Amino acid sequence: MNLVTVLHAEDDSNDVLLFHHACLKAGLNLNLQVVADGDEAIAYLDGRERFGDRQQHPFPKLVLLDLKMPRVDGFEVLSWMRQEEKCRRLPVVVLSSSNHEVDVNRAYDGGANSYLVKPVDFNELVEMVKALHLYWLTFNEGPEPAGNAAIRRSKSEAGCNHG
Repeated sequence: MNLVTVLHAEDDSNDVLLFHHACLKAGLNLNLQVVADGDEAIAYLDGRERFGDRQQHPFPKLVLLDLKMPRVDGFEVLSWMRQEEKCRRLPVVVLSSSNHEVDVNRAYDGGANSYLVKPVDFNELVEMVKALHLYWLTFNEGPEPAGNAAIRRSKSEAGCNHG
């Protein structure tokens, strides 16, 4: 059975560790791929550099995105994703410490599918992780990656040309 891949873009190693422990406590068996900044998130999603091996770094089914990261922030990652055909439909859950209305609105305007404020209490984080898993990875009918649909469409169109 293939594990579901989730890309977690988070620069705070403590938050990464807490999220990982919350997944374990929730009994979730995920392929959690972690990147520490926006540049790495884009490289991962684009399959560039050290992320070129899709066996080791599979394309994710969900992206958990922190906003306040060094080099390239989460807003820039979100903007890049929504302009890239292969990432345009990929669900993005912003997981941020900020509950500022301007950040929430900017994230949704940029194409975020959900915005969650990181809980301070570990048990609340475990419950959030369970809810994320149930909604986004169990019940939600996720879209096919945009690039796959275009490839299939061009193949079917090529098959219809009987000249």
